[in-house]
Amino acid sequence: MSPLRWGIASAGKISHDFCCALSTLPADDHSVVAVAARSLASAQDFAKLHNIPTAYEGYEKLARDPNVDVVYIGAVNPAHFAIGMLMLDHGKHILCEKPLCMNEKQSKKLLDHAKSKKLFCMEGLWSRFFPAYQYVKERIANGDLGEMQEVTVNFGFDLRGIERLEKKSLGGGTILDLGVYVIQASLWGLKSTPTSIKAEGKLNSEGVDMEVKAIMEFPNGAVAKVHTSALEQLDNLATFRGTKGSIVLHQFWCAIKLVDVDGKVKEWPLPKAKLDINFFNSEGFRFEAEAVRKCLQNGLLEHPDATHEESLRIARIQDEFRKQVGVKFDEDN
Repeated sequence: MSPLRWGIASAGKISHDFCCALSTLPADDHSVVAVAARSLASAQDFAKLHNIPTAYEGYEKLARDPNVDVVYIGAVNPAHFAIGMLMLDHGKHILCEKPLCMNEKQSKKLLDHAKSKKLFCMEGLWSRFFPAYQYVKERIANGDLGEMQEVTVNFGFDLRGIERLEKKSLGGGTILDLGVYVIQASLWGLKSTPTSIKAEGKLNSEGVDMEVKAIMEFPNGAVAKVHTSALEQLDNLATFRGTKGSIVLHQFWCAIKLVDVDGKVKEWPLPKAKLDINFFNSEGFRFEAEAVRKCLQNGLLEHPDATHEESLRIARIQDEFRKQVGVKFDEDN
């Protein structure tokens, strides 16, 4: 088998980390063949740093490149939909950074388009591909936690002064940035759709949420309690609690460590990339990238751990959070 040939859309920090993670995987399996950015200079700098043969100004040329099999979209939130549609129009599979799009309406259009083109499309719910998450899934499925009762997830840092989070025009706010993580962890543990949602939050002067607390109730009486904050550091734990015991994921969004039902600590260390990464545990993108390769190898258009339906469910919950705390984007009109 020849390697899966990646194109990278946007030459920012997250794309850098994704390429670093790919470099920890066998070159026979993954190769980055092209990068595109809005400015040619930044695409060229990125290409030089990561030894990528081709750099493009703008995304159209990347979409038309016959050497690219799949495109990783690492652009700012409001650009995901347009770049995604462009890549699908040119026959490219896509892995798009979360949130998939700005709202459920956009996400549905993108996913329907991928289906109609018979192309693979996945939201980058990278957390779920970490061995720790797979372990939690197994324990819950085996009944080791008993009947699931509660998931509690806290995710917060002092992110004041970070533009992409504070500016409405960049699709800011914790619901789209951090909320995806707490919602996906809740759904991972409780395996159903919430029947009721109550959310409250604090908005900044731009009208985007800087903090949100929400309670989601699920059909069998289970609840998820989530808290996102860009104002303070939280404990960043996810606790999955059932009638027989609980599992706690540390640094839950990219967990390499957990406290098991028996109180014992389990760890799955990550390999080190050659270049320095920007964000914590970014080498863990390797699990998601490998999952994409295996799907394409087996002719799958979606991954069972990050299905289209799951992305729509997450988007729907985010839309509801935003509605309740009063955050509206142009894309909602």
